[in-house]
Amino acid sequence: MNKAPQPGSAAWEALGTTVVLRVTDPEALAPARQAVGDELGAIDLALSRFRADSELSRANAHAGRSVKASPLLIDALELALRAAALTDGDVDPTLGRALELAGYDRDHRELTAIAGEPEPAGIVSPAGIVSPAGIVSARSRAGWRTIAVDRVHGTFRAAPGVKLDLGATAKAWAADRAADAAARAGGCGVLVGVGGDIATSGPAPTAGWQIRVTDDHRSDPSAEGQTVWIAGGGLATSSTTVRCWSHNGHAMHHILDPRTGMPVRAGWRTVSVAAATCAEANIATTAAIVRGDGAAAWLSTLGLPARLVDPAGRVRTAGGWPPDPSEAMLLDEAA
Repeated sequence: MNKAPQPGSAAWEALGTTVVLRVTDPEALAPARQAVGDELGAIDLALSRFRADSELSRANAHAGRSVKASPLLIDALELALRAAALTDGDVDPTLGRALELAGYDRDHRELTAIAGEPEPAGIVSPAGIVSPAGIVSARSRAGWRTIAVDRVHGTFRAAPGVKLDLGATAKAWAADRAADAAARAGGCGVLVGVGGDIATSGPAPTAGWQIRVTDDHRSDPSAEGQTVWIAGGGLATSSTTVRCWSHNGHAMHHILDPRTGMPVRAGWRTVSVAAATCAEANIATTAAIVRGDGAAAWLSTLGLPARLVDPAGRVRTAGGWPPDPSEAMLLDEAA
């Protein structure tokens, strides 16, 4: 999706990533872009872990106490808790402290990118201890079940010491909300991509929305991947190869295994899923990365079209994802 803007499209930076907007009516681009900008700005102010003035940062500073929360934050929390319940905790919003200990304590643009460098022999723990087996346990991690949300009174409470990070669901959810806002403002069909998470709203073009699925949404059309078309809903991609950085001389990425508090190290390097909404698709992709070898069967059981790429670049499809003859394919064992 990273190409020069065409009539009826625009691209810019927000939420620490690239935002892409496409509209079926070029004359609706200006009001649609304004609507997307307004929506993403409100979500950033409410949910950013990297802004001291965000609502989430203030709430994290008062963990252990009941705090007031805006309807936007309540909605985001309820989605995060739903994701945790649906995935048996594979997508956990209480990993903020573990992410900080792994070095993800600032906007990703400020971190040192190390994609493509050899992975070190050992994985450093948040405490700085290298595990020769490559697996370490977080010292302490309060789970998502400790969060109590009171929608009626507009409050929530997390256990003492818990630091929330809603990144596993908020970016895709932001794309969904932004697409709906843009469709209303422009009165036409809309596609919004936020860091490669794609949401649509309103009528699609006759042939559908064309999307290039790759490890990195910033890649040009010649990059390894697959071109697909969607008529609606959302499409999300999660990858261990993009949001990478070096911490204490060790390779890190942003998808943590809640059981260890450490970056996932095996299974799939990239997973893409299509679903009714971008948020639902992203919940599935994140959980699939965490689940590893069992992910394809799980996604097929859910009936979600999925494309999974292993560390060697081999592709497995599940749930009716269209095959690409140009790729080295693995049979879907769950089919």
